[in-house]
Amino acid sequence: MIVALTLVASLLTAPQPLTVPGAERTVVATLDDLTTAGTAKTGHTDPADWAGLHSAATVNPTGVPGTQIDGYFPDTSTTNATRGWNHDSQFVIRLPDDWNGGLVVSGTPGNREQYANDYTISDWVLSKGYAFAATDKGNVGVNFHEDGRRPGDAIAEWNHRVTQLTVAAKAVVRQRYGKKPERTFVAGISNGGYLVRWQLENRGWLYDGGVDWEGTLWRVKGDNLLNFLPPALKAYPDEAGVRAAGFAAGSEFLWPFHRQYYWELTQQLYQKELDPSYQGAAADYDYDARKPYAAVAKIALTGRITKPLITIHGTLDTLLPISRDSDVYAEMVGPHRPFKYYRVEGGNHLDSLVDVYPDRLKPMLPVFRNAFEELEDWVS
Repeated sequence: MIVALTLVASLLTAPQPLTVPGAERTVVATLDDLTTAGTAKTGHTDPADWAGLHSAATVNPTGVPGTQIDGYFPDTSTTNATRGWNHDSQFVIRLPDDWNGGLVVSGTPGNREQYANDYTISDWVLSKGYAFAATDKGNVGVNFHEDGRRPGDAIAEWNHRVTQLTVAAKAVVRQRYGKKPERTFVAGISNGGYLVRWQLENRGWLYDGGVDWEGTLWRVKGDNLLNFLPPALKAYPDEAGVRAAGFAAGSEFLWPFHRQYYWELTQQLYQKELDPSYQGAAADYDYDARKPYAAVAKIALTGRITKPLITIHGTLDTLLPISRDSDVYAEMVGPHRPFKYYRVEGGNHLDSLVDVYPDRLKPMLPVFRNAFEELEDWVS
């Protein structure tokens, strides 16, 4: 009897394996360092995911031991080849041993995979004691628009996947630490910033606040990248024409790079997602004539946030010009909702270009970290 009782007691006190509700597959690892300094060595991140998002001068904290969970939720698309899984809706959850009671959830910028925020967001919040979770948004790569049955479905899935991960990560935190998070923040860059806005507009009860770093603006009627990128493409290199499309005076030195690598590619990808029947040139696309309103309505923002939000945006952003994006979103939010907005003089969409133009550009990452700490004080 004593042996039996001892066995029962040991089973009750033994740590139970961590499970992610709703996940189809998970791999759990105990790591000496959850930051990129450690995970780049152990294969628990992919540096290609976060390449180009930060300045080479960035110094990150290291040495955060804990547990990492990699996995995926059920999905039918297969463009994410991480770990050889060839399965989308992959996620990563990191649980530091020294937990501060909080959780940070993030979706990735661009069409990158789940490790894209590891260097810019995960390292730093882990060092502060937060648990961290990120999703690949359900479809990745330049062919992301092939996912979904109807126009707009692929981007709409991004919002669902962030919600799904937030709910699951909260449950995992409770398993690991014995209590739910005391505060949950959502944070992201570019497309990830769009996700922050959408979550706080539509799923605010899941969060205590968020930081939106130059989020993409989607509106059915009004400013969005499908109606400012084509005029810029058509006008380039005429300075007056590009400025008329919304790109800031003083950003001209950045135009050749963005014209070559970003403007046309970005226009084409999102036109294929939201208006796939269009067959003309990117520069000739006329959003107001084409009226892909039903697709954009699935992903549109309203400004009706329900939890504290801080938005930061660089005045020299040369992919999502501030006058056609965050300036507009700030007006949509209005003065009576919990919102703070910082226009960062000299900030661009990509911090990596700070290394090329150190005398002309200001890195956004330090501003993001300041904004995050301001959000902590605000909600506490």
